[in-house]
Amino acid sequence: MPGQKTKRRILVAEDVQTIAMRTQRALENAGYLVAVVKNGQDCLDQLDIFEPDLIVLDLVLPKVHGIDILKKVKTDPALQKIGVIVCTAKSFKTELDQIKELGSDDIIIKPFQKEELIDTVNGFFAEHSGMFAAIEFNPADLKEQPIVEPIAGIEGYSPTLNTSDISFRLWGTRGSIPISGAKYLRHGGNTTCMEIDYGDDRIIFDAGSGIRDAGLAMMAEGRPRHVHLFITHTHWDHIQGFPFFIPTFVPGYEISVYGAEGFGKPLKEIFQGQLDRDYFPVQMEDMQAKLNFHHLKEEHVQIGDLKVSWEFTNHPGACLSYKIEADGRSIAFMPDNEFLKAYIGSPHEISRDSEIMALYLKIVDFLADVDVLIAESQYMVDEYPQKIGWGHSSISNGALLAKLAEVRKWVITHHDPMHDDDFLQDKLNLTRQIVHSLDHPIDVVHGFDGMREFLE
Repeated sequence: MPGQKTKRRILVAEDVQTIAMRTQRALENAGYLVAVVKNGQDCLDQLDIFEPDLIVLDLVLPKVHGIDILKKVKTDPALQKIGVIVCTAKSFKTELDQIKELGSDDIIIKPFQKEELIDTVNGFFAEHSGMFAAIEFNPADLKEQPIVEPIAGIEGYSPTLNTSDISFRLWGTRGSIPISGAKYLRHGGNTTCMEIDYGDDRIIFDAGSGIRDAGLAMMAEGRPRHVHLFITHTHWDHIQGFPFFIPTFVPGYEISVYGAEGFGKPLKEIFQGQLDRDYFPVQMEDMQAKLNFHHLKEEHVQIGDLKVSWEFTNHPGACLSYKIEADGRSIAFMPDNEFLKAYIGSPHEISRDSEIMALYLKIVDFLADVDVLIAESQYMVDEYPQKIGWGHSSISNGALLAKLAEVRKWVITHHDPMHDDDFLQDKLNLTRQIVHSLDHPIDVVHGFDGMREFLE
């Protein structure tokens, strides 16, 4: 029919939201009809529902791996007309050879530019132009919407987010072990990782499982950076995500890792041990980024205009708290600290001059007057007597620390893996009640995976 056009259908299977949105937008702007799925099972379900001409397929997908999807599409006669372009950050030769052997029509390596994506997709359809039945639509079938004019004489209001200020993002907020399930969706299940966004470099604190998502977000930016990774301590939940931090495998990135002395082994040896071939299929020598390891000796590290200082906390082993300062603003990060160890009494009975405070004044002074304190209070008051000596605080002792340090906002992190969303909401309400009873009515919130805030 005259006036009809052809739109090819493309199914994008990608679990990282920023990459999925960027891919969808580029393909739609190029004239394609696009659907997006975030896991492998949804991808398989959409083969009959959306009937795609082409799949842009990530390999590392939840529920069903991309390799299994590729195998099905290329071996099922009913699906043989569907093309597959694998889009992956994994550029190891053995895997690329396997992808080609399984019949992938093309491969795009992340990070990629949108022009590369469009050229690859256009090239696929040009090469296979005779294979697909046209999916037709008629613009005349679209219902016209009434045009409503803005109120005359009123200047349009168009606010924009000021992203030049210092901000923090929490990529992981659990302690001990990652957790998943419907009861943990609001707070998330990744272990500890926090990022500071300020200037051109990237500053990350701890490498729990949340650092995987931090790395994928960096890859979506499309250009290598210098990443400064500060480790509070090397307990498993604070370093377990490092082997999955994609920028370490990408040439052009430089990763500087900082930590305290006193772990028992040099910092580099600890991270190298994670990658022993008995535990992991890739060794440190396979990482193509430039890796530097630094034991903290000076009082602070200067990164451009940003100052990172540190202090030891009360936790098994050599464990640090960090304070980040720039433009007259400050953030402190202290995911592990047993404040007032073994004290189970009322916080109202303790002042700065109390005898028990002598061991803790150094950390109180270190945190004094910070704009945002990102710190733990892992246990409810009735839980703490059974957890004394584990290296974590009760909510009442944590509230007292926030008051004595006179912090302006407290973001609670390092949630216990046994605490689900409903439990944590009750815990937060009680923590706020305690803080206010101490005549320190600050903003108290729970951190959650993906949380991002700019300092005012």
